[in-house]
Amino acid sequence: MNEAELGVRRFGRINWLGLETLIEREIRRFSAVWTQTLLAPLVTAGLFLMIFTLAIGPRRGDVMGVPFAAFLAPGILTMTVIQNAFANSSSSIMVAKVQGNIVDTLMPPLSGTEMTIGYLAGAVARGLTVAVAIALAIWLVLGHAPAHPLVALGFVVLGSVMMGGLGIIAALYAQKFDQMAAITNFIITPLSFLSGTFYSVETLPPVLAVITHLNPVFYLIDGARYGMIGVSDSSPWLGAAVCLVTSAAIVAAARWMLRTGYRLKP
Repeated sequence: MNEAELGVRRFGRINWLGLETLIEREIRRFSAVWTQTLLAPLVTAGLFLMIFTLAIGPRRGDVMGVPFAAFLAPGILTMTVIQNAFANSSSSIMVAKVQGNIVDTLMPPLSGTEMTIGYLAGAVARGLTVAVAIALAIWLVLGHAPAHPLVALGFVVLGSVMMGGLGIIAALYAQKFDQMAAITNFIITPLSFLSGTFYSVETLPPVLAVITHLNPVFYLIDGARYGMIGVSDSSPWLGAAVCLVTSAAIVAAARWMLRTGYRLKP
């Protein structure tokens, strides 16, 4: 490929075959082990909902005018979705780095943008699959259909993109599984748990409420809750704006790291 062809490709030409192949690989990767990537999150979400409803629900009563189980379900759904989106992109890159087969992704003529889109597509596909499974279970068990389906879908996609991008960044930064586990345990898990998943921000002390509003994951969960049951702690439009800006910044950083070969190329 000569310099002129590289220039044209860089400013608009897309390697469709390579991009489609990468997307297909990422989707097949989690589909092949569906008991771990799809069934396990569904079971975990069901256990969370059952335990919190049985342990707290009878004493808690209604939250924001809805039953506690109905309030809890969208938060658990979104938390599960973003954790799986993060796990999909991060594990794909991390395993490839450790096993040494990341070269199979770097050798084809894929740009940083194409690789970013490919990894994000896998994260979004897994997030949406998990979301559909849990939403169907919520409808069957609790009898609650989404109040605003398109809003719920939008926040699920935004959450998958945001956390899928974070997964790319974390996997590129980490050089061994211990570092990846530390990022998951000390950054991703607290962000998802301390974001209004199990409680309304209205019940928090003022200082904690302010801190929670600085967490972009709060707006993901709050927006998805509005889409699912029609109530929220903040404006869904504000949440959408925060999530869009945050996702754009994360994806831009992930693209830059992939484009420059950060900790991938000597």
